[in-house]
Amino acid sequence: MAGYWQRPDETAKVMTADGFFRTGDIGMVDERGYFRIVDRKKDMILVSGFNVYPNEVEDVVANMDGILECAAVGIPDEKAGEAVKLVIVKKNPAVTEADVRAYCEANLTGYKRPKVVEFRTELPKTPVGKILRRELRGK
Repeated sequence: MAGYWQRPDETAKVMTADGFFRTGDIGMVDERGYFRIVDRKKDMILVSGFNVYPNEVEDVVANMDGILECAAVGIPDEKAGEAVKLVIVKKNPAVTEADVRAYCEANLTGYKRPKVVEFRTELPKTPVGKILRRELRGK
């Protein structure tokens, strides 16, 4: 990629001096040497200097009984810089915030646990079904 069409300001943000494109994807290399994309840098949540990848939190909570889908986003926090906000669509209406917090306490490290838990009837999505995290941050 040579850059964004007629957007030199945006091109300068993503291109390295030697011509490589910074995609913003965060990847991991497994024990066999295979690369796997695990999240996007702009979606990463920085809690007291620790990186929290939304997909990791979502994968854990999505395994909880009674959860249809969920999304984790970063929200401003005076003490930690950012905190995890978890937005959930229930499969079972009996699931409570206390249930979610107990599950997170048992399955997530302290700094990855949500400070805010919010329930909704649906999550905002693109026409192809991708969750729009940016719309969850400010609401």
